Amino acid sequence: MAPELVLVLGDQLDRRSPALDAAACDEAVVLMIESAGEAAHAWSHKQRIALFLSAMRHHAEALRGDGWTVDYQPLQAGHDSLADGVCDAIARHRPQRVRMVEAGEWRVQQMIDRACAEAGAELQVHDDSHFFCSREEFARWAGGRKQLVMEYFYRDMRKRFDVLMENGRPAGDAWNFDRANRGSFGRHGPGEVPTPLRFEPDAITRGVLDEVEKRFPGHPGSLEGFGWPVTPAEAEAALKDFVTRRLPSYGRYQDAMWQGQPWLYHAGISAALNLKLLDPRRAVDAAVTAWDAGDAPLEAVEGFVRQLLGWREFIRGVYWLEMPAYARHNHFGHDRPLPSFFWNGDTELNCLRQCFGDTLANGYAHHIQRLMVIGNFALLAGLRPQAVCDWFLGIYVDAVEWVELPNTLGMALHADGGVVGTKPYVASGAYIKRMSNYCDGCRFDSGKRSGADACPFNLLYWNFLAQHRETLTANPRMRLALKNLERLDDARLEEIRAGAAGFLAKL
Repeated sequence: MAPELVLVLGDQLDRRSPALDAAACDEAVVLMIESAGEAAHAWSHKQRIALFLSAMRHHAEALRGDGWTVDYQPLQAGHDSLADGVCDAIARHRPQRVRMVEAGEWRVQQMIDRACAEAGAELQVHDDSHFFCSREEFARWAGGRKQLVMEYFYRDMRKRFDVLMENGRPAGDAWNFDRANRGSFGRHGPGEVPTPLRFEPDAITRGVLDEVEKRFPGHPGSLEGFGWPVTPAEAEAALKDFVTRRLPSYGRYQDAMWQGQPWLYHAGISAALNLKLLDPRRAVDAAVTAWDAGDAPLEAVEGFVRQLLGWREFIRGVYWLEMPAYARHNHFGHDRPLPSFFWNGDTELNCLRQCFGDTLANGYAHHIQRLMVIGNFALLAGLRPQAVCDWFLGIYVDAVEWVELPNTLGMALHADGGVVGTKPYVASGAYIKRMSNYCDGCRFDSGKRSGADACPFNLLYWNFLAQHRETLTANPRMRLALKNLERLDDARLEEIRAGAAGFLAKL
């Protein structure tokens, strides 16, 4: 009989966990569960499954090295769900109490709550100290506001934590340097870009890779080239590599895309952050220190800090404030199923082929590939939001629901009607052409709005505006786009609609 059972989930791999801090190392048992059901809940990329399992197994070994007794339930234990594993452990250990840090997914927390209640075990849930802002603090900030605007939240967080502040004013006398962070590479491309640090799989990871290939052969993606950080030391090394070699150019080119360059100047640490191998405070401090030392420009550091101290915290707050109803939102009533090329990348649109190719190869694509190519297409094509969200959750190695769902449903698809984003982030082929070289060699013409070789993004963009004109009119940020729509005469608009309908019929 163990006085306490400390449940550690797969995205809670923090050695300074509040649940561990509250337990007695010489008396408690740490419970970690691998569940095939979680891999199947979202049809996951092989690298996503492997990353979770490898990081979990390394974490268990580290805890044992710290003196903890760890009850680690591997896939071979045959637990179809986390709930089964929890109930089984409670029956075996008969603990006086189960401790855990609040789950990162509403469904998982409900599952564990029910399992403990059915087993008659007391459950104590601790606030997640990994984040700058607790769920309760965010709810207080959001209370009484007509609309939740990330920029206002971000400014409050900058002041509260004294990040990039000088005498009560924002460094550089501006809160946001976004206008300086929208550069493209031009015709000549990015040139040589420092490749992110990749990590050679050790014996634990090699064992995981073999097991995933055998157990999940039908899942999407490839395990070839797996090199994600799976320990805190590797995550720290990845952060240092980014700050030293790519942060100086990150800001200017963070929205740019280029064929054959899946990483560019991005950090590649989001998975380590979301599994809690890396503390976001360390990442923010490292970037600010680089600016203080003159090693990175302010606009790059501010853009990076905004992602962590602003957007990441804001998204989590929205998720917990709005769930569980949030997941069912479908503002535009879209219901088209996912095309098969979401799983194999086989499409004539070169921009999509490039982004799906990067995604399937690496379990990764950077935020503009996700938002302005794949997400933009999904919204313009009227794909069912829940299907798109399930795909994003399973396909990217850094995806856990608190961060994936609001980013996809809210930011990319505007299916929440404006809870996250103040407008639909839709764009024609002109945006993709400006920010990448994806249009080079594509069989479609990004300059044409209609006709057999017109870029489908153009057809779908104008068709979307026309289809949802009445709804979009109420949004002041859509006025310019709708004004441009009014310039199309009826014959031209009908031609566009027919072209869009023909394209969608073939999906």
